[in-house]
Amino acid sequence: MLLQTRPPESVPAPIALAGTSAVIVPQMPLADYTTYRVGGAAQWYAAPRSAQELEAAFEWFGSQDIPLTLLGAGSNLLISDQGVDGLVVSARYLRGSSFDEERGVITASAGEPIAKIAWQAAKRGWRGLEWAVGIPGTVGGAVVMNAGAHNHCAAEILASATVMTPEGRLETLTPEELGFSYRTSRLQGDRRMVIEASFQLRPGHSREEIMTATTRNLHARKSSQPYDKPSCGSVFRNPTPQYAAQLIECLGLKGYRIGGAEVSERHANFILNASNAKAQDIFNLIRHVQAEVAARCAVNLEPEVKILGQFAL
Repeated sequence: MLLQTRPPESVPAPIALAGTSAVIVPQMPLADYTTYRVGGAAQWYAAPRSAQELEAAFEWFGSQDIPLTLLGAGSNLLISDQGVDGLVVSARYLRGSSFDEERGVITASAGEPIAKIAWQAAKRGWRGLEWAVGIPGTVGGAVVMNAGAHNHCAAEILASATVMTPEGRLETLTPEELGFSYRTSRLQGDRRMVIEASFQLRPGHSREEIMTATTRNLHARKSSQPYDKPSCGSVFRNPTPQYAAQLIECLGLKGYRIGGAEVSERHANFILNASNAKAQDIFNLIRHVQAEVAARCAVNLEPEVKILGQFAL
């Protein structure tokens, strides 16, 4: 059954948040804020540049009877063509980082690209973030989904994360409180937003050694994964001890297309926006791959990509 879209309405004016320079924007197109480059508009959208602005956005949200969606770099996300109801809050402009040279601790704001932090650590000869150099997400997203690559993950090095609740309360959480597991944490589906995170690295190594390892990881990622077309990264979680890409490839699904969406020829766990795809095309291809793997391999592939909004089933 095809779900109905909201009827067209006059677009309300942006809302200025008292005491800040921030505004809440109505009907904000979201396609440019995801790596898939698809999706409709947010009913309301805020992109705070400070904890104060985030608190003001949450205060406005508290006065409304609408849903709340938290958004990072949009690199692990598929947004419906119909858009997202309620308030979408993006952390992309929460920027800044600091380095405790004595303790080897990096503290970075949620909107900082995790790959940028990895390079900064490598240039100091600090070991621990070499795996993150090719990940197209933010520090906040890395914490929320326990991002990982090359057999390492954020949980291994996270010292603490500071989050804000919708009530404006700040909390500092330990790795134990975050409840990390494979590509997830207790913040998945939670309404608390990461403000910053601190990572415990191991300084004192050769700068050249760490730079070489970091460069090698980036080359390995670029040579094995498609970077030429929009994607969300890996679509499915690996059903341990098996690998999603191997299952999909063994079924001959590389290159399979629905509309403008395509299973990558280079890496079968990537679904690409190959040719002006709609979000619905990508969603339909995800469902098709799941159905084929379930029917022919008796394995249920669980999406790693977060799916927001309404889709035709």
